[in-house]
Amino acid sequence: MRAVIHATVGRATERTSWLREATVNKRYLRSAQLTLTYLVLFVSGVLVMLPFVWMLSTSLKEPGAIFAYPPAWIPDPVVWANYPRALTTVPFATFFLNTCIVTGTALLGTLLSATLAAYSFSRLRWPGRDVLFFVVLTTLMLPHQVTLIPQFIIFRELGWIDTLAPLIVPWFFGGGPFNIFLLRQFFLTIPEELDDAARIDGCGLLGVYWRIVIPQATPALAAVAIFAFQARWNEFLTPLIYIHSRERFTLALGLRLFQEQYWVDWSGLMAASTVVMLPILVLFYFAQRYFIQGIVFTGVKG
Repeated sequence: MRAVIHATVGRATERTSWLREATVNKRYLRSAQLTLTYLVLFVSGVLVMLPFVWMLSTSLKEPGAIFAYPPAWIPDPVVWANYPRALTTVPFATFFLNTCIVTGTALLGTLLSATLAAYSFSRLRWPGRDVLFFVVLTTLMLPHQVTLIPQFIIFRELGWIDTLAPLIVPWFFGGGPFNIFLLRQFFLTIPEELDDAARIDGCGLLGVYWRIVIPQATPALAAVAIFAFQARWNEFLTPLIYIHSRERFTLALGLRLFQEQYWVDWSGLMAASTVVMLPILVLFYFAQRYFIQGIVFTGVKG
């Protein structure tokens, strides 16, 4: 009997020892995985930040030190005068105002038209809804360059060449297929019982849209707003096609003025580019929580 007890206790001790060793090994393995993950993320972050660091470094260098070899990441001396020179060499204030007008009105049109289209595709029932939504999605595969010539002909006939209208008006008609898709997928995650309750209280279709759907879709709207703001703020090709007068240039076109036929003012160009990039960084910093929520929650229900 005593031998049986000793054998049982021995097996229990071995099992406990084995479980403890397995737990320790699992903990070490998890620590190694986390360390490797953080290392990969750190290296990726450094690689992503290198162009921005080099842009900032170049904006503070003397012209002769920009292409020196070996390259110097820390400017010596630091030329702060590159920034006021860059902002006064070209009519930066005029370009900034034009960009704000284009970006602000286009952003308003994108949010208004994209939310209305997404609301129709997600909450209303009408013949051909799914077929038309499929057609909208197929336009995502259509390159923007394919429609440049037809759009140019339309805007020329309307007399909108060398005005800001071609950069603004199209965004009041749909807001872009990707934005419609993003908002539609998010609207599908909102319980339809809220719509029924609002209709019982006397809300119509627009009342449900404005009082129920829009307040619930703040994360998705923030994501669309950031995408739209970044795209319109940095847009270069469309203004290049339609804008001819310097007083109507946007910031993206204004940066091109630092490049002449035989010479490029790299320090001035990098300084102006840094200033142009700041609004996007500030917007993303303050809206990143809503942006991440909008991306995470989109597509939960399809």
